[in-house]
Amino acid sequence: MNVQDYALNAGDAFVLPEAVMKIKQLIDDDATSVDDIADVINYDPAIMLQVLKISNSALYNFSSTITTVAKSIQVIGTRSIYDLVLAYGVANAFKSGATDVVDLDKFWEQSVSCALLCKYFAEELGLKEPEKMFVCGLLHNIGELIVAQLNPEVAKKCASISSESSPLILQKKHLGFTYVDVSSELLKLWGIPEDISQIVSVTHVSEHSAKSKEEKIMQLAYLLALNNVHSEQYPKHANITEEMYQCLDIDLPHVDNALDFSNLQLIGALAVFSPSSSSLF
Repeated sequence: MNVQDYALNAGDAFVLPEAVMKIKQLIDDDATSVDDIADVINYDPAIMLQVLKISNSALYNFSSTITTVAKSIQVIGTRSIYDLVLAYGVANAFKSGATDVVDLDKFWEQSVSCALLCKYFAEELGLKEPEKMFVCGLLHNIGELIVAQLNPEVAKKCASISSESSPLILQKKHLGFTYVDVSSELLKLWGIPEDISQIVSVTHVSEHSAKSKEEKIMQLAYLLALNNVHSEQYPKHANITEEMYQCLDIDLPHVDNALDFSNLQLIGALAVFSPSSSSLF
């Protein structure tokens, strides 16, 4: 199968919650009010719970408790709420992953680590939509779960990483393309905003030249998260060049601060976004 085949088959096997698509339609409509979006979220108790949980989590550290979805939207913003609902919706769509092929704990730890790093750098650099970067980090590798479901034997080969064989090397060898390629294609198929699928598509620095700050953040965060979660295989700064962080006007101590910060938030964020976490249910 090629990239499109995997995405098309995944689109049939994994379904986004209806609320995700409905909120996207509402955001695209200038006549939409906060109450319109809140009504859609409130109609899905699982998504409503997650919106309130996220709003009151360490991701935001608001001084007072947020008790309604409408208040969450007012404080966080409509696009940011959509991004967070999308992140939860996609993660939940893949809750029944191929556990005999993929170590789901490691998978979500790396995905959430990447998401936290993306959001941290976006906020530090003053980008307008840090939640969008969180989504990119969280969803960049969902292609692994798709391949594990549809072609488990190949996924097993791609999972045999070592200090000499990175995930990228193994995926190119056994698939001919990367999990990121599959992720990006599925996001396009689902009608996810194009800027998200574009950022995801250039995750691998050795494969693509990053043009925007967002793409540069994605490439740096991916390698940091990979090294961080697979520390037994890779040193903390493996494959990270000075250019990758200096082009963002940050230095190596700043990079290490981002890692420390994301690690502090990791357990709480996993409880919200990881379908393998019992606290999700």
